[in-house]
Amino acid sequence: MLLHSQIIGEGRPLVILHGFLGSGDNWKTLANKFAEDGFQVHLVDQRNHGKSFHSDDWGYGVMVDDLKNYCDHHSLASIALLGHSMGGKTAMAFGVSYPEMVDKLVIADIGPKSYPSHHQDILKALGSLDFDTLTSRKEADAVLSVYIKDLGTRQFLLKNLYWESKGKLGLKINLQVLTDKISEVGKALDVNAVYTGETLFLKGEKSGYIESMDEIGIKKQFPNSKIAVVTKSGHWLHAENPSEFYQIVIIFL
Repeated sequence: MLLHSQIIGEGRPLVILHGFLGSGDNWKTLANKFAEDGFQVHLVDQRNHGKSFHSDDWGYGVMVDDLKNYCDHHSLASIALLGHSMGGKTAMAFGVSYPEMVDKLVIADIGPKSYPSHHQDILKALGSLDFDTLTSRKEADAVLSVYIKDLGTRQFLLKNLYWESKGKLGLKINLQVLTDKISEVGKALDVNAVYTGETLFLKGEKSGYIESMDEIGIKKQFPNSKIAVVTKSGHWLHAENPSEFYQIVIIFL
């Protein structure tokens, strides 16, 4: 099956992969800027996210296969590839598997190492939504606020709601599979995997996803890489400081 995407602009292909519980829509503002600078931007929804298909099979192996199928379908023989968080892990694995297809690789606030599962509270909050009784996003926000105090996180999660039919809300994501297989998100890239192409790792100044000690492992698996810091930002660096994020990325590309 083919992944859903939004394609913006004309020019050099740039594929952007969102993070866990996100979608291509999260990147639309930045995509428009990349398009203005001569890129054809592909905002891809990974499986079980956004408007893409749902499947019981989920993990980085099949997400790499999905992206290869997508590129073949759209005749994308050489791409610039940008991935954030979970999307960054997919991007790393894709670069290792199909290095001849990746011109430049950008990884936003994630490393190749293993990460412990830490999304349980968010998944529990989403699982508490009763779509038989909810009639508005405001009501859904009130339910989520019992579990999640941060407004920005709740607003991000609420983007997963959509109207299944008149008066009937639903979730775009495949919550059951993502909950059952949450351990897949944090899995490490194969320790023997190496990608020698040009790679940019970006880390949020206030984020702990890429620590100083991780840089040795990054250089080992991505020997032609550099690491840059996006100031005044945490894990959502592209949303918290989009201007600086964009400038660093566009210079690299």
